[in-house]
Amino acid sequence: MSELPESYEKVSIYPLDDDVREKLFSTQIECVFNWATRDGWPMGVIMSCLWKDGRMWLTAGAQRHRISALRRDPRCSVVVTSTGTALGPGKSATIKGRCVLHEDRETKDWFYPEFAAHLSPHDSENAAKFQATLDSPLRVVLEVIPEKYISYDAIKMFQHTQGNLDESQLGEPKESDTTRLARELERRGL
Repeated sequence: MSELPESYEKVSIYPLDDDVREKLFSTQIECVFNWATRDGWPMGVIMSCLWKDGRMWLTAGAQRHRISALRRDPRCSVVVTSTGTALGPGKSATIKGRCVLHEDRETKDWFYPEFAAHLSPHDSENAAKFQATLDSPLRVVLEVIPEKYISYDAIKMFQHTQGNLDESQLGEPKESDTTRLARELERRGL
C-alpha cells in the first residue's frame, strides 16, 4: 500500500475513469469554452454543449469574436464539471483540442434536433421551439476534436486521503507531480 497523501499537491493520480468521463461529457449540458484572442489572451464563455461520437459540439452566431478567433487559430479547450449532474460535485474534465467550424446544411440538420433534445430532454415542445430558433443563416456549429484530456476526481482524492481507495484506482502521476514538483520544491528549498 502506498502512503496516504500529506498534502493536496499531487492530484494527477486522481483522474476520472474513462467510463465516468464519458458519462460526464454525455450528461452535462454546459461547459466553459476557451480560445485565444488575436493578441494571445485566453478567453472563455459558458456555452451549452452536446457530446457525440467522441467530439464536443456547440453553436454560436458567426459574428461572435470566438468564431473569428477560431478561424485564425482552431486550438481551444472545453472544461466540463459534474456540478448539477447525477454524478454529483467534484468531477471535472478538460478537453484540449482543435475546433472545426461547420456551416453546411447536413451538419445543421442532425445537430439542431439532437442539441435541442439534449438541452430539453423532458420537454419536446420546448426543444422544438429552441431548434427552430437556432436554425438561422448566421449560426455556426463548432466541433471540438479532442487531442488530450485532463481530468480530476475529488471523490478519489477524498477516499485516498481517508485510506479508503483501492490503489488500482490511482492513476500514474503526470509530469507536473513528478519532475515539475521536484523542481519547485528545490527552487523553494523545501
